[in-house]
Amino acid sequence: MYKLHYCPGTASLVVHWLLIEMDLPHELFKVDFSINQQKSREYLAINPSGLVPTLIIDDKPMSEFAAICMYLADKHPDSKLAPALDSSNRPQYNQWMFYFSNTIQPIFRFWFYPQDLVEDANLITDTVQQKIESYFERINNEFSDGRTYILGDKISAADFCLTMLMRWSRNMPKPADTWPHLSIFAERMKSLPSFQEVYRREGITDWT
Repeated sequence: MYKLHYCPGTASLVVHWLLIEMDLPHELFKVDFSINQQKSREYLAINPSGLVPTLIIDDKPMSEFAAICMYLADKHPDSKLAPALDSSNRPQYNQWMFYFSNTIQPIFRFWFYPQDLVEDANLITDTVQQKIESYFERINNEFSDGRTYILGDKISAADFCLTMLMRWSRNMPKPADTWPHLSIFAERMKSLPSFQEVYRREGITDWT
């Protein structure tokens, strides 16, 4: 039984979504950001970064959304959501998972919380927007070869991570699904019953 500490719509969304998609038994523990519960002594004891998600595995906490997704997909190979270690697609899979977590996710934080970097948010907003748009432009170009998913014709955990990041752009001047190939991809991922179910459970109603 996995135990997921989450907050609706945040980086924990993709872990919650995968748990549903993979039909893995789990319990949910909501972290209330409105009262800074993520900074409480109790929560910091399991996640010193004060962030979500935190997944409890055999009584041990694990954090970082991409790391958790990779763990779950490898731990449960019957889900077929990760290429095998000796697969020719594994290097690309690893690359995209790190690209999403190390390149795209961090700059989104500056979009949502520019005051964490500078006092005058206007100084970096345009630059951050351009960066994020350039990342989605690159990914859209990857899909221009007709592939169905980021690795080709087979869905993987990387597609779930990409979809979550695309959702984060929904209120930007140029959302990720503005690009034609990414728009088709997003509709395909949003049609999954597991996507609709995670929305229902987290009470999310936007970007449907």
